[in-house]
Amino acid sequence: MIRSVNNDNMAEKLKIISLGGLNEIGKNITVYEYGGDMIVVDVGMGFPDDDMYGIDVVIPDFSYLIKNRDRIRAIFLTHGHEDHIGSIPYLLREIQVPIYATRMTAGLVKLKLEEHRLLSKTKLITCEAGETVKAGKFTVEFIHANHSIADAVSFAIKCPVGVCIHTGDFKIDPTPVSGGMMDLARLGQLGKEGVLALLADSTNVERPGFTKSERSVGASFDALFRGCEERIIVTTFASNVDRMQQIISVAAKYGRKVAVTGRSMENAIKVSTELGYMSIPAGVLVDVNHLKSLPKNKVCIITTGSQGETMSALTRMAFNTHRQVDIQAGDRVIISASAIPGNENAIGNVINELYRKGADVVNEREAPLHVSGHACQDELKIVHALVKPKFFIPVHGEQRHLKIHAKLAREMGMDPKNILISDIGKVMELTPNSARINGTVPAGRVFVDGYGVGDVGSVVLRDRKHLAEDGMIVVVTSMSAEDGSVVSGPDIITRGFVYVKESEGLMEELRGVAINALRECEAEHTTDWSAIKSQLKNDLSGFLYKKTKRNPMILPVIMEV
Repeated sequence: MIRSVNNDNMAEKLKIISLGGLNEIGKNITVYEYGGDMIVVDVGMGFPDDDMYGIDVVIPDFSYLIKNRDRIRAIFLTHGHEDHIGSIPYLLREIQVPIYATRMTAGLVKLKLEEHRLLSKTKLITCEAGETVKAGKFTVEFIHANHSIADAVSFAIKCPVGVCIHTGDFKIDPTPVSGGMMDLARLGQLGKEGVLALLADSTNVERPGFTKSERSVGASFDALFRGCEERIIVTTFASNVDRMQQIISVAAKYGRKVAVTGRSMENAIKVSTELGYMSIPAGVLVDVNHLKSLPKNKVCIITTGSQGETMSALTRMAFNTHRQVDIQAGDRVIISASAIPGNENAIGNVINELYRKGADVVNEREAPLHVSGHACQDELKIVHALVKPKFFIPVHGEQRHLKIHAKLAREMGMDPKNILISDIGKVMELTPNSARINGTVPAGRVFVDGYGVGDVGSVVLRDRKHLAEDGMIVVVTSMSAEDGSVVSGPDIITRGFVYVKESEGLMEELRGVAINALRECEAEHTTDWSAIKSQLKNDLSGFLYKKTKRNPMILPVIMEV
């Protein structure tokens, strides 16, 4: 039977499924599915919230991809930030599929795969903006974009149903430090040819106007380096190669040697210099161990830690745990980054410690030291006007970002019926004349804790939260297996509840409650240990709540003798 693509009821539908990146920041991953073929755009990771105790990173639920592994033709990556490439090793443990990326992105992915010992098993193909890749029934065109990392691209994804523009993270920068302005001409050309759907970055949609050019930060660095007689320490996002290039250039201009500290920063500089994205004057870059022999006004240190991360180089410097560098009075510390929501307290703690050490701290409140990598409202309008999509799907943002972006599209004259606000796991079905949400697939968050992937779920996290907030009480007793009589105990052990030496009265009362509970059970001659544990738990928790208004975790331990 021949199917016509013009008949909505009979045509093969294009399915678009976000497995992450909707109603959240980070963890970006989108699946395009047509005629038995699938491609995946980005495989990002998220970062744990404050109440995710012990969790290192958050990755998408890959169960839908694993189930359909034989249908996946390729992975395409828009750029090299962790929220777009961070989960690749975890997916490649389960499936083998070629990865297509630009040079900088591929360089960062290669480091990640080497670390996880997956490089030899993985087909990693480097592409340039302007290239087109065929993957099953899809063709994917790489379109140059501006972002806060080199080699970012948008995609024009084509299949028999139509063309989808997937912007990835982007801004329009008319004066970028390197790489040229975003290829708006190509987007306009595609718009004239006809675009079925636009999936656009919503991160900065709340901000009116335009995002400032990355080049504007260079003037601020120049002013701060000029005439400074102290050491200069600059922290920024490790992946922002253009920012680091500007720091190194201004340091060289004023005769300073530059040392880099922080693993992610060192990796980014290694990859970008090898690939020619950074130009470092000869003799400017030195090992951090050589700084002590240099006068203060000849030193510049570029470091990780702009978000106050506990183990970052700047935090360790501030709290005297860095092996090579301690903060000294007079040091000029430049924070060239904005706070990611949720990190404000951590950053504040580091800044306070820097001030305590006598450092001169400069951040974006004092000088224009950071510009965003995401498009503001007017840039989003420009892209929308050029692309002229039939359907619009806002992506990369929380609910408010998606709704505001949808409102922006309506203000530009788009029919509300042609705007889809989706959620992770929801299946968007598109034909040449219709778009709707129809069905769901498994999606969600998988927690990585050390080497464990997915073995910490919501129940374990709830217990960790309980322990962190209320502490724990362990009741240990030995009982006869024959008649249920108490042989020894009960002994009370507490952690994170009260300081035992200062609460001996409460501990004695608690032991009394436990003895009474055990006597009641003893009188019944029961050897149902579960029932005895339940009685201990109920009596102790009831007593403690009345006495302290606290609910510690209570763990009865019965040793059978």
